[in-house]
Amino acid sequence: LEHDDANRALMGSNMQRQAVPLIRPQVPIVGTGLEAKAARDARIQIHSEGDGVVEFVDANEIHVRYNRNPTQKLVSFEEDLIIYKLTKFIKTNQATCINLRPAVKKGQAVKEGDFLTEGYATKDGELALGRNLKVAFMPWKGYNFEDAIVISEKVVKEDLFTSIHIDEFELEVRDTKLGEEELTPDIPNVSEEATKDLDQNGVIRIGAHVKEGDIIIGKITPKGESDPTPEEKLLRAIFGDKAGDAKDASLKAPSGTEGVVIDKKLFQRAKKDKNGKVREKASLEKIEKTHEKNEADLLEVLIGKLLALLKDKTSAGISNNFGEALIGKGSKINAKNLQGIDYQNVNPLGWSGDAKTDDLINTLLHNYNIKFNEELGRYKREKFNISIGDELPAGVLKLAKVYLAVKRKLKVGDKMAGRHGNKGIVAKIVRQEDMPFLEDGTPVDIVLNPLGVPSRMNLGQIYETVLGWAGEKLDCKFATPIFDGASVDEIAEQVAKAGLPLFGHTYLYDGETGDRFDQKATVGIIYVIKLHHMVDDKMHARSIGPYSLITQQPLGGKAQFGGQRFGEMEVWALEAYGASNILQELLTLKSDDIIGRAKTYEAIVKGDNIPRPGVPESFNVLVHELRGLGLDLKFE
Repeated sequence: LEHDDANRALMGSNMQRQAVPLIRPQVPIVGTGLEAKAARDARIQIHSEGDGVVEFVDANEIHVRYNRNPTQKLVSFEEDLIIYKLTKFIKTNQATCINLRPAVKKGQAVKEGDFLTEGYATKDGELALGRNLKVAFMPWKGYNFEDAIVISEKVVKEDLFTSIHIDEFELEVRDTKLGEEELTPDIPNVSEEATKDLDQNGVIRIGAHVKEGDIIIGKITPKGESDPTPEEKLLRAIFGDKAGDAKDASLKAPSGTEGVVIDKKLFQRAKKDKNGKVREKASLEKIEKTHEKNEADLLEVLIGKLLALLKDKTSAGISNNFGEALIGKGSKINAKNLQGIDYQNVNPLGWSGDAKTDDLINTLLHNYNIKFNEELGRYKREKFNISIGDELPAGVLKLAKVYLAVKRKLKVGDKMAGRHGNKGIVAKIVRQEDMPFLEDGTPVDIVLNPLGVPSRMNLGQIYETVLGWAGEKLDCKFATPIFDGASVDEIAEQVAKAGLPLFGHTYLYDGETGDRFDQKATVGIIYVIKLHHMVDDKMHARSIGPYSLITQQPLGGKAQFGGQRFGEMEVWALEAYGASNILQELLTLKSDDIIGRAKTYEAIVKGDNIPRPGVPESFNVLVHELRGLGLDLKFE
């Protein structure tokens, strides 16, 4: 990193934040030495709490039996066997996915602090954002011009940069003036085929494959009442008032969406009718009883443990947090006087006067409070769920959420980067046999343009490339701390040890013809990450879409189904070329000539010639503005 220009180093660290967690990540061969610390401090992974043995492992949970000595057992409220639930396919704010896998086997001995899991940009207990790829710095038929990247098909085939993304869709059911909206699979004027995957609440089933335009959540909303005719009134009297008084307000998959439903949730307010209140009261009483029993059991265990620790000892003065004495100094400690203590407000220090015992009591009370608060939290959650239901905004009766997962392979248009601010867009995915190859026949995975290095002054990528190749050959990893990195001499020493050419200068052969390239190129191993800017999220095309109310010009942006802005400078370009008809069409018919737009549509439908353009609306806006200044502009 110390060989990089500061601007590029800043870009490099910013782009590591945008890395997408891959399905099969790899630990970098050339790291900074902080990868393990970053992985541990992220606190996403599950660690072993002590020494023990793994008794059971599957994709969802890990059972570990800990070897606790009698003293540890005495101050703990946990069983020896602890079951860890793994986080599976949880959506992040970046729409990527947190999915942990077991990193241990059944029967394996673990030590305190060992990683039990991996996944979510972590591998072998280290941060792993991307993959190590064999790189060649050379131009390749112009495809890697200006920061474009040429990549081998092997990378796509072997899922080296494949990631899972999760989209969340939600729909609110509101109480409107005309009546309540309703979630239902029975949607007017929609075929049975379109609603075949919806359940009785109108929410799509888990496992359904969703494409653009599919109904994800079915909803109907009451229509405005127009005076019904006598016939309609009769039909309604016979068939109930459902006939024809609702319109489709379903949530459909937006453009570019494809994936499989992996989860769905339905939140609703607790409804209060007479029977409901009786049921609620009974449920609350049951929860209350369970909570009281759990608390009493916990207290009983605590007192048993305290008596075992304080056997035959006298009090050294036990007080509460406010300094009031609970058991006087010199008093005998027994079950009766321990029973009357409020352990939430007791001072845990100096109970017996014996430092070792007091230390154990302090730990025991700390563990008791953790367990007590867990139980209290569980009780409050259950009580809240029954009495209030789910917290929803005012006016919202129900809220349905659907989670859609999609596996994205690397494709042309995706953004990739190294760790030195050397970013680029995949321009071509080339067959493995057509990539440039080394003398021993090994094809490279990625071809970068050497012109991306000199002007940007991020030489760190060259150092990393050469040292990475040596690391691969010697089968070892290097930690080069940020401002104490490997020098040229140290790298040269490792390269010589690996028997590689100095600075990675190697002759390459053209994969298509088999001819040797004239000049040597720099070859090695570079660490590459895939960034969050993916082409699937950016692809967009507009046909007929919404227009701005004031200027009557098309809106901009993918979210609004907008058009591409043809700005001032683009207009100059067409003027310079004398492309007057294209220019006129762009500024009138395709933009804000309202009458011309309607006539053009008519002409296309009838097969007539396109009419002459009229006056653009933006000209009228100008006229009105001038009138506001007291100037009447007449258009002769």
